[in-house]
Amino acid sequence: MTGIQTTSNRRRKRTSKSPKIANIISLVRNIGYSSTPYRLLISGHIPQRISAKPSDLRTGDTDVGNDILSGSFNFLGYKLNGAAWNNFKFGEDWQIILHGFSWLRDLRVITHDSAKKKMRELVSDWIHSHKSIDSFAWRPDILGQRLNSWLLASDFMLMDCDQKFSEKLFFSVALQSKHLSRTLRQCPDGAPRFKAIKGLYSTGICIPNSKYLETAYKSLSFEIKRQILPDGSQIERSPSAHLSILSDLIDIRDSLGNAKLTIPENLQFSIDRMTSTLRSYRHGDGALALFNDSLEETAWLIDLVLAKSNAHGRAHPAKLYSGFQRLQSGRTLIILDSGPPPSIGNKTHAGTFSFEMSIGKERIIVNCGAWRGGDESWRTALRATAAHSTLTVDDTNSSELLSSGGIGTGAEKINSEFKQKEGALYLSMSHDGFNEPFNLIHERQLYLSADGSDLRGTDTLVQSKNNQAKGRSFAIRFHIHPDVQTSLVHDGNTVLLRLPSGLGWQMRVNGANLDLAESIYCGQAGKQRRSSQIVMTGPIDPTETIVKWALSRIPKK
Repeated sequence: MTGIQTTSNRRRKRTSKSPKIANIISLVRNIGYSSTPYRLLISGHIPQRISAKPSDLRTGDTDVGNDILSGSFNFLGYKLNGAAWNNFKFGEDWQIILHGFSWLRDLRVITHDSAKKKMRELVSDWIHSHKSIDSFAWRPDILGQRLNSWLLASDFMLMDCDQKFSEKLFFSVALQSKHLSRTLRQCPDGAPRFKAIKGLYSTGICIPNSKYLETAYKSLSFEIKRQILPDGSQIERSPSAHLSILSDLIDIRDSLGNAKLTIPENLQFSIDRMTSTLRSYRHGDGALALFNDSLEETAWLIDLVLAKSNAHGRAHPAKLYSGFQRLQSGRTLIILDSGPPPSIGNKTHAGTFSFEMSIGKERIIVNCGAWRGGDESWRTALRATAAHSTLTVDDTNSSELLSSGGIGTGAEKINSEFKQKEGALYLSMSHDGFNEPFNLIHERQLYLSADGSDLRGTDTLVQSKNNQAKGRSFAIRFHIHPDVQTSLVHDGNTVLLRLPSGLGWQMRVNGANLDLAESIYCGQAGKQRRSSQIVMTGPIDPTETIVKWALSRIPKK
């Protein structure tokens, strides 16, 4: 028998400033940025030409481009007519895309004069509407993405344009670049920082005699060391954020290579490691698992990123630093979160010990996904432990969800042990997320047979101190993918599941009441699909609560 044992400890994040003080500092800072003296400070050398072009691994979509030509902006499944720069009806994520101008690539592939004209019209409108620096549109990550997008489209956009537009564009690029270089450290933590750094790289590469490359090199090296773990995971522990960062790193590497500039050694090394981790986050359908605000994303984009990475590492069976586990036997794949909640990020989920399961290309057990839209109550609901395939106590999250999007108190000490014997896989875990206020430790053991046809689990709640759980109840949830049909058998202890392929599975339980309930699946932006969930409930025993369950494939007749 071979085994791997890990222990993770998460220190509670302490902020030096209260939200109130931080807001005051931000307000004062923004007033300063809008002042005439600051405007003069960041004014200076204005480029007369663009000497290079950034690299972009993504290609444009003519359908999206034609929509924009007709005045319609359709992002994340939500559509608005006109570039409504200050309309937050569909949430911040929608506005980030609008102000980032990544959709210029969709106009670029149309190659018609009308597309050039539309580009110039929209860029001019943004410049006119944002003469004053504000805290959102000029935020470093959004600003970095916008600079990168403008520079990417500059050859097409400047073709046959009048001098007035080119002067306006060059002046704005110079102003935004200077502001970005001065505010880079104020960027939101995590993946957004790589967006900001990529924008600074693009400026340094594309504008003759600019002095931004040195800052970009230093900032990238610092963030790689701080955010990318030794196994190639990223500290937000989000598959979607991981994909975004890897895409940005590949673009930076290729932009430097095309310009015959030095490629940092740790850049390619990080790309190599992150590529293996990205493979670990994929289900059999080629899309991503849903943890920590992730969406499925599109399989073709993931394929493209993997191909452009020039790295060939395989998916890891166990992630020692990130805490994600990947169990695979036969056609059965389980991706499980056995790590501590992320210490950074503003969209973190309380999903400790949740897992997803797929059979070949068909998903069967899932988490509920992530929200992209204007209704923040949905985002909060999907961050909750109950929106994940794991255990809850008294409808309480395993980690405190802060309104800012981060995690407060919760799971701090997490143990996991992975073993393999005669082809079968064993995983034992425990976490203390319910230690406050219930004095309970959650233990979860999983067994997956060598052929992948039999998954067995045991969920245990153990009292760690005096009995604080008297009168409390537990719920173990398994959210089911909406393409899977479910039915409760008359014996009350079995649920039948039928996959789209016709393959049948059955879930049995001992030690809890079994029922089916409604659920929702948000695996794709802008799409909410009705689904079901298997729910096991019962009272918590004063000493120890044990629930055993088994999910097994029904043999074909």
